[in-house]
Amino acid sequence: MIPAHHLSKEDIPEIPPEVTGEDLDRRVRAALGSLEPDYADRVARHLVMCARLLDSDPELAYRHARTAADRAGRIDVVREAAGIAAYATGRYAEAIRELRTYVRLSGDTDCLPVIADCERGLGRPERAIDIAGSAEAKRLEGDPRTEMAIVLAGARADLGEHAAGLAVLSRAGRLAETSDGAERVALARERIEALATGVDREQADWMEQDAPGAEGEGSDEAYEMDGVTLFDAEEGSW
Repeated sequence: MIPAHHLSKEDIPEIPPEVTGEDLDRRVRAALGSLEPDYADRVARHLVMCARLLDSDPELAYRHARTAADRAGRIDVVREAAGIAAYATGRYAEAIRELRTYVRLSGDTDCLPVIADCERGLGRPERAIDIAGSAEAKRLEGDPRTEMAIVLAGARADLGEHAAGLAVLSRAGRLAETSDGAERVALARERIEALATGVDREQADWMEQDAPGAEGEGSDEAYEMDGVTLFDAEEGSW
């Protein structure tokens, strides 16, 4: 694994000549508009390569993103790409730094679930739970909101609180706004159920039946466990 931050000349990846910055999203190309045209084009091509390689070769994707960030570190979308690539390669501390910088530059908080999951990756599930309960996280909508619920459930499971994690996912599955979000919730549920087997399955069943949104009384009330609100219908928090 290449060390974080500035790459040596030997580590800077080549870009195939057929790759152009025109393949980038229009919003991203616009964000690079403050750079000199030739410079912006090279940064854009590195970002294109990062996007293409992120699933198949995340380490090489990271090198492209890191190269772009070393050259255009004041551009928010570049820092976002560097953070996502660092996350994909398990560089969790670096990913947190890059994504926090992206949030500061852009004001966009949709990456908070990734930041929270990085805290889990660093063995700090309590910090992930704190992020999930933050004012910023409460304003998430759509898939980012669903992703935060999945991360929160995982953090609970990390602490051995499988029942609490399943309760969060039960609510998240009912509120997921896309089929992809619902599928991701279902997969997370399967993982936690496997961990919960023989541990606290009976308690998990009881909590899911009594969770907000289930049939019966209490569907509009805040749902708590050990003094921590898992979902508040009025506040909209997990």
